[in-house]
Amino acid sequence: MPDEHEGRRAKGLSFFEKYLSVWVILCILGGILLGRLAPGVATTLDGIAIYVNDAPVVSLPIAVCLFFMMYPIMVKIDFGEVLKAGRAVRPVGLTLFVNWLIKPFTMYAISLFFLGTLFLGFIGPEAVDHVKMPFGLSPPVGASCGDGSVVLVNGVKMLEVPLWRSYLAGCILLGIAPCTAMVLVWGYLAKGNDGHTLVMVAINSLAMLFLYGPLGGFLLRVGRLPVPWQALLLSIAIYVALPLAAGFLSRKWIIAVKGEEWFQARFLSLLTPVTMIALLVTLVLLFSFKGDVILSNPLTILWIAVPLLMQTTLIFGLGYGLAKLLKLPYRDAAPSAMIGASNHFEVAIATATMLFGLSSGAALSTVVGVLIEVPLMLVLVKVCLRTSDWFDPAA
Repeated sequence: MPDEHEGRRAKGLSFFEKYLSVWVILCILGGILLGRLAPGVATTLDGIAIYVNDAPVVSLPIAVCLFFMMYPIMVKIDFGEVLKAGRAVRPVGLTLFVNWLIKPFTMYAISLFFLGTLFLGFIGPEAVDHVKMPFGLSPPVGASCGDGSVVLVNGVKMLEVPLWRSYLAGCILLGIAPCTAMVLVWGYLAKGNDGHTLVMVAINSLAMLFLYGPLGGFLLRVGRLPVPWQALLLSIAIYVALPLAAGFLSRKWIIAVKGEEWFQARFLSLLTPVTMIALLVTLVLLFSFKGDVILSNPLTILWIAVPLLMQTTLIFGLGYGLAKLLKLPYRDAAPSAMIGASNHFEVAIATATMLFGLSSGAALSTVVGVLIEVPLMLVLVKVCLRTSDWFDPAA
């Protein structure tokens, strides 16, 4: 059995995770190049889909990629940890308060201000995006839907919406997806309470099943993007519930057959690169669609990144400050702030792709979230370590 030091060290950033921003940049360049040299590849793959009323609903190749992006995350979750939540009411209550009652609404407000007002002139007030027709809707061509209208693109019904609102949709989907994967790494690096982090990972995974859809539907409708409940429920079923159930059942079966030690030491190590590889393949396909947009307006990523940076910093500061006011010990305060600041970008990418399409501005926004996640969270880890003496160790 590995000793405690080796076990904790193994939880640090893997090679893939440490250089995630580098891989994302390479995927951006590779996707743009693919779009230039072989523009039909991504279009053909995305077109292999389940259609409803002549509109693509589920892109099968992308669904496979996204499932393998989600399953390795879900199989790591030990839902037995939820039973320990009653022992830590204050840190658990703080995390739930910030994640579900504050964070979604600050993300909407900050993104609306930057994308819909401050940067609108740079994005282009007249710029439009063609997104998938939401599953469950079949209005005629020319009909109005929220702030968009139904058009035909290459013989397929699409919804034409202002480009900045499409970017806003992606930011919203990031804001309502609390992290349940990388936060285990951030909490460990900040020398936080691993037990508390595991409890919150399990609770947030269950909460997403019930809160992600209602919050997403509400905020997207406020943003004048018509998304019927059928679309969100289908997205949650495919990209949250299915991998969650598969992870839960396969975890129980593997541990029963092979034992906890084999599961932790061998099985999870085999899965470590799977999420990243599936994520990177999806990004290459996404940027093969969006290459022209980025090349024509190379500052597009910056306009999206600014509100995401502001949101992450704000939520981290709020969670960390409230933890201080609640007199939590540092080992609970650090992961509580990290969980709120970090986003479950895998779920956000999957949902944006499902609702709006791989080529949408919403999907692009969620990818920018991936791009900034690692470097920014590493900075916040250092902030925690340097301010750990602000907290009473005996609290």
